[in-house]
Amino acid sequence: MQISFPYGKEFVKLDINDDELQGVLVSHLHDYKAAKSPQELVLEALENPIGSSKLSELSKGKKNIVLIASDHTRPVPSKVIIPPMLSEIRKGNPDADITILISTGCHRCTTKEELVDKFGKEIVEREKIVVHDCDKSEFVHIGTLPSGGDLIINKLVVDADLVCAEGFIEPHFFAGYSGGRKSVLPGVASRTTVLANHCSEFINSDRARTGILEGNPIHKDMVWAARRAKLAFICNVVIDAEKKAIYAVAGDMEEAHKKGCEFLSSLCKVEARAADIVISTNGGYPLDQNIYQAVKGMTAAEESVKQGGVIIMLSKSNDGHGGEHFFHQMADEEDIDKTLDLFLSRDRNETEPDQWQTQIFIRVLKKAKVIYVSDSPDEIVKALHMIPSHSLPEALEIARKLVGKKNATITAIPDGVSVMVIRNR
Repeated sequence: MQISFPYGKEFVKLDINDDELQGVLVSHLHDYKAAKSPQELVLEALENPIGSSKLSELSKGKKNIVLIASDHTRPVPSKVIIPPMLSEIRKGNPDADITILISTGCHRCTTKEELVDKFGKEIVEREKIVVHDCDKSEFVHIGTLPSGGDLIINKLVVDADLVCAEGFIEPHFFAGYSGGRKSVLPGVASRTTVLANHCSEFINSDRARTGILEGNPIHKDMVWAARRAKLAFICNVVIDAEKKAIYAVAGDMEEAHKKGCEFLSSLCKVEARAADIVISTNGGYPLDQNIYQAVKGMTAAEESVKQGGVIIMLSKSNDGHGGEHFFHQMADEEDIDKTLDLFLSRDRNETEPDQWQTQIFIRVLKKAKVIYVSDSPDEIVKALHMIPSHSLPEALEIARKLVGKKNATITAIPDGVSVMVIRNR
């Protein structure tokens, strides 16, 4: 079988013998054809909220309203979601004082140019928009998370009479799914709170995995934080490869989100196919520009590769490692077990930036060797405890030698970030 793997803005093809191939794990999300336009889907969701009154009803008598919106790092089709949400709010209260709060989490602040690209010039010029800064915004401590971490969030949210949010739902490699409660934590929380939530203890949980909400300690803290912050209403969408909404839910932060997750799962969830060698990608551009992001695609392969096997990861990584903390946490210590022990010894309030990504990466490396096919310099790849390669045939030849047996089995995952690979635990 010939299989195509996205690599940057191109595709790499590989022929795999049928007697070697255990399976090709793909999402059916991008084959789904919505019966209505994105605009119609959002309007229908707002008209029929799940577990909640309509946003127009909730806004009655509420003067100070905060609408939490995603930042520049998320492909949320805000031009389709925000206008009808604003319309609904003003339908219930024409005089409402509305602030659109950009939920950057711990990302850099969104620029005006990026805001215009995201919302359109009219909304940027007409509406009051504030960009959250996890270090410099004015914060309020509003409680202690179930885990014991401090819940410190943007004061604009605390002072609001009504809090609502937009967002999108996709597989998430340790929160289970994105969307819903994530608008508050990490969205508009302080760095202290985000680091506590992303602590080594939680990342180490076998419930902190793609597609898992029940028993997921990271999710549990996030839900508690969103309830404490009085997130009353969400409008979330599921998007296809072209970033167009193909499904929409609105209403209660948990109930609506759950329905959206169920829809996504029905299209994205696939059973693991155990193999000696697993080939995965990060879905091509723009998600495969650095090694840091590529850890996400590796976790899909992690679920199918046999213990002691080999993962071949294709990720163009023309921007290099993608994170100074991440790079030095890996490169400055030869023994990854020592690094992992260090992380696990830290209290949740001692979590350091990017520690969670490094911890997950180490988990992958402890299960399988990783051959990294990229445009990154070999020395960077080697420093990150991987084997560099610059072509898929070369990588497969190396992998077969490492496995050391005839007829090594192979599983292919053409897009490691669009599927939820589930194995029996």
